[in-house]
Parts: sequence; C-alpha cells; structure tokens
Amino acid sequence: MNQGGKGVVKKLNELKEGEKGIIKQITGNSRFQRRLREMGFIKGTEVLVEKFAPLTDPMELIIMGYHLSLRKEEAGKIMLECEGTL
Repeated sequence: MNQGGKGVVKKLNELKEGEKGIIKQITGNSRFQRRLREMGFIKGTEVLVEKFAPLTDPMELIIMGYHLSLRKEEAGKIMLECEGTL
C-alpha cells in the first residue's frame, strides 16, 4: 500500500526485528489514541522494533530514546512510513 512520498506505509505490527518507520497515523478510539500520545507515539516520530517476546507478543520498541512494550493488536493500529520496500 504505497501512499506516495519516499516510503511504503505499513502497520507497526508488520515490521520485523531491527526495522523502523516514522509514525503517520494512529487509528482506534480517542482514548486509545490519547494513551499512545502520552507514551510518545506522535506523528513524525521514529519507532524501532527492538525485539519480540518469546511468543511474539508483546513487541519491544524503542521510541524517543526509551524502551516500551506494546501488544501486537495495539501495534496494528499504528501506521508507519518505512523506507524502501521492506
């Protein structure tokens, strides 16, 4: 799903370990969006997938210099622009 610009738009839960992207959009209800904004998920911010838990849920992420975990279901509501075709 290419939206123009310099990269491919993907959901955060589609990325693999070591891949990163820039936040473009967060879907879901306003309470969920507000919670993510409070954790640093702001449009234009870079997110790196550091690793996955043993059963792949949750995902370990690095955003704004700190580490946090996010469930894959929640990560599916975050759209990122990734460089090239990953």
